[in-house]
Amino acid sequence: MNGYLIFILSVIVLSFLIEAGVSLLNLRALDPRLPVEFSDVFDRERYARSQEYIRATTCFALVRGAATTLLTLLFLLLGGFNLADTIARSLGFGSIVTGLIFTGLILLLGGLAGLPFSLYSTFVIEERFGFNRTTARTFAMDLIKTLLLAILIGAPLLAFILWFFEQSGSLAWLFCWLAVVIWTVLLQFLAPTFILPLFNTFTPLPEGELKERITDYARRQGFRMQGIFTMDGSKRSTRLNAFFTGFGRSRRIVFFDTLLEKLGPGEIVAVLAHEMGHFRLRHVFIMLTAAVGQTGIMFALLSRFINNQGLFAAFGMEHLSVYASLLFFSFLFTPISLCLGLLVNALSRRHEYQADAYAAASTGRPQDLISGLKKLSAANMANLTPHPLFVLLHASHPPVLARIRALTGAHPRAQQDTSQPAAQRGV
Repeated sequence: MNGYLIFILSVIVLSFLIEAGVSLLNLRALDPRLPVEFSDVFDRERYARSQEYIRATTCFALVRGAATTLLTLLFLLLGGFNLADTIARSLGFGSIVTGLIFTGLILLLGGLAGLPFSLYSTFVIEERFGFNRTTARTFAMDLIKTLLLAILIGAPLLAFILWFFEQSGSLAWLFCWLAVVIWTVLLQFLAPTFILPLFNTFTPLPEGELKERITDYARRQGFRMQGIFTMDGSKRSTRLNAFFTGFGRSRRIVFFDTLLEKLGPGEIVAVLAHEMGHFRLRHVFIMLTAAVGQTGIMFALLSRFINNQGLFAAFGMEHLSVYASLLFFSFLFTPISLCLGLLVNALSRRHEYQADAYAAASTGRPQDLISGLKKLSAANMANLTPHPLFVLLHASHPPVLARIRALTGAHPRAQQDTSQPAAQRGV
């Protein structure tokens, strides 16, 4: 049997088995005893409800993962990729347009396969636990807008990548890498003004005590920004969050309207201070650099598998092409991506501790951040006792209990040097 095929099938199956095993361990780690730190925001019934939500979402993710794995295996083994390529080639366009059509077909099929799961998650599970506020119209419009953005933004970038690999020889991977980096940085400037407003309404924070406290804190920290905005997060969900977005003059602070409803002014300033900590400690730059480095590694390795006959034989392809090489390489890259993801998540968790410490020091009121974290966790039904292996594999944030204990000095990381640079949007 084809060696590439054996490897790819093994990666697909093992990825699911690892994910399933970690998810089951995470369920077993659920502790019915409420941590004493959360006794002021959870009662017994509400805490039990949050654990029921974790069980429901985890079991659903396992079913979705099993179905996705099975469909992927069947599509691969039954020649689905070659059929999509045959359809794309039959339209008679050049290699780049054919590549865009082929990629679009694969993404469309993947989206259609995942659509029932998205509908169930949004309108059954999230509805059942009181999170969902998405209407059918909003759901449909989000799909349409996402598709249009993929065509307007993703298609030109993919066309450039295909052109570079077809025309630039051995240095194609380098040109592709630079193009993606430039595109990524450009989007950081465009997103706040042109992309995010397509999905949500951003309104300047009204005058009042909260804005005065935020402005005063930002002024004391010497932090310049375009403005402070609220976002209609309640349009889709009752979840709470806040984030910074943009670079330079386009930088802005955004609070979900749901967060403003649940948190007091001091707690909101503490959340702001945490997000500001990411900027002050250069976390955003570091994480962007890490993402750029990961992309470079991917393109450098990809260049060695362009038009690899053994790889194409594993997928039952009749023709070699650059565009199919990109897709097939993603299967080979999965184990490397997992390893890099472990490192990036570990770095991100370190950043969260540092941003917490920065917020506590700069406001002088760690109790406000602790209180805010508790309310966020309760409102979002966060898992207070995740399994360590689940945290290792998936968590970009440390468990909230560990963060609170760090802030109160009961965790070793509470003493770490917050001046060390070590980005994660959201709290």
